[in-house]
Amino acid sequence: MSAPEGAAAPLAPAGGEDAGGISKKGLSAGTVGLIGAVVIGISCIAPAYTFTAAIGPTVGAVGVQVPAIILVGFIPMLLVAFGYRELNNRMPDSGTSFTWAARAFGPWIGWMAGWGLVAATVIVLSNLAGIAVDFLFLLISQLTGNPDIANLTSEIWINIAVCLLFVLGATYVSYRDMQTTQKLQYVLVGFQVVVLLLFAIVAIVQVNNGNAFDATPFDWSWFNPFAVTSFSSFAAGLSLSIFIFWGWDVTLTMNEETKDPEKTPGRAATITVVTIVALYLLLAVAMIMYAGTGDGEFGLGNPDIQDNAFFALAGPILGPLAALVSLAVLTSSASSLQSTFVGPARTLLAMGHYGALPPKFAKVSPRFFTPGYATIVSAIVAAGFYAIMRVVSTNVLSDTILTLGIMICFYYGLTAFACVWYFRKQWFDSVRNVFFTFLFPLMGGVILAVLFVTTLTDSMSPDYGSGSEIGGVGLVFILGVTIIVVGIVIMIWQAVKRPAFFKGETLSVDAPPSLRRTRR
Repeated sequence: MSAPEGAAAPLAPAGGEDAGGISKKGLSAGTVGLIGAVVIGISCIAPAYTFTAAIGPTVGAVGVQVPAIILVGFIPMLLVAFGYRELNNRMPDSGTSFTWAARAFGPWIGWMAGWGLVAATVIVLSNLAGIAVDFLFLLISQLTGNPDIANLTSEIWINIAVCLLFVLGATYVSYRDMQTTQKLQYVLVGFQVVVLLLFAIVAIVQVNNGNAFDATPFDWSWFNPFAVTSFSSFAAGLSLSIFIFWGWDVTLTMNEETKDPEKTPGRAATITVVTIVALYLLLAVAMIMYAGTGDGEFGLGNPDIQDNAFFALAGPILGPLAALVSLAVLTSSASSLQSTFVGPARTLLAMGHYGALPPKFAKVSPRFFTPGYATIVSAIVAAGFYAIMRVVSTNVLSDTILTLGIMICFYYGLTAFACVWYFRKQWFDSVRNVFFTFLFPLMGGVILAVLFVTTLTDSMSPDYGSGSEIGGVGLVFILGVTIIVVGIVIMIWQAVKRPAFFKGETLSVDAPPSLRRTRR
């Protein structure tokens, strides 16, 4: 069997002693430890940015049940994380969802799982760059006391130019070695977490001192998901909740670069998700206690502050230290912009390596041992997407972010089901296997599948998202379906040009045998 042109050998052969084996791609092995992986995972989630953007819409959907929705959204993430961990233990490959789904279901589904990951992250990269621009001007405005500076972000060409500079800087850091990424993220992530903890603690102190805007006594019923009034509201809130957790899987895409690649990435993913849920719960409780869920000036139900609740509440809560919140969100979006490049670049690297994309994507920088070509392509596409959407309509950009919920459920769900099917011969080898290779990932996959269908159906309404429509069909639905259809078209094109991968010659379908039968 001949390897596809430009791919590093050996690949995963279809037959022989090494059938289905995962091959290395030239990345710098052993450069990321457990703490470094967790920090990069938290950075990719961008808690300061995601929570300030999500808390308002989530309150609008479910009221004071935000803590309950956060916990419910955490459940499928944790269940899927267990599946990711099991797959990584067996196949520590930088392609993650792409490689694992291909090994479980074959090349076609594997290719689409990889496409879902890449499409989602490229959209987020463009949005993170835009948010960084907004908060840069807001911060300068606060520090100088000149409100006109904040309005510069609405000047399209200034906005695009500064955005491209952010992307350029993030690309430069991502192109360099992983040690550079880790050192930068320690500072940026540490700062934003400290500011968020300070914000939450001071808000609770203000409530206890009687200085809250709309003091709302803490109630354990906030954690009851059954108190949500309707399933549509529940689904809308859950979709937003899943979005605020998205990004932890970056810890798995670094698996070929971590110390102890069979164990460290999975542990890092679990620690990342648990840390984030604790932080989010603290922030949600503190903000509801201080501001309430009404539509008053600082109420979380006020539509005028729902795009950026932290900025609106920073002054009343922190007073002269309010600028720290803007700086935290700025560093959150900037650091996430840089760390988010890790995921799509390494997935594209794996797709090029196994012959699912042109061989250029398999190139690794000989100096930094990073996926240089894939990183640059990700940056160009993200920057171009942002520039086009910014010129066309800010509503279009907002709606593309809402489609992320659809894409997240799509490729996370495929990966969860891939875990279940891949280990099907080992389900009952032990009690542990019953839960971690069967029940947990199956439950997570089913939840995400239901949410995928529900969100896709609801988004057909022209009232969904910004209210934009084409021919009476909601723009969010059109964008979500278009992304999937474009992926299918590119996949068919690649199948014609690079048939080896799609014939299973470079990455074979596999199912490990039952250990119990082997022992017998």
